[in-house]
Amino acid sequence: MKPSTNRMLNRIKCIYMFIRTKGTVTTQELVEEFGITPRTIQRDLNVLAYNDLVSSPSRGKWMVTPKKVKIS
Repeated sequence: MKPSTNRMLNRIKCIYMFIRTKGTVTTQELVEEFGITPRTIQRDLNVLAYNDLVSSPSRGKWMVTPKKVKIS
């Protein structure tokens, strides 16, 4: 696996864990926490949403879904 792909997967995992710990978070909170651009956060959230791991109950807010996840 390419190093850039590995970094992306690690970042997405960290974003998921952060949301899971905090409950509901805003996109801006994620930008500030991870120090990356809003566009990058949005792409990562899209990956998580596509896999039914997070949902957006209202614009700009995110929470985890009840889908079971095994984190290694």
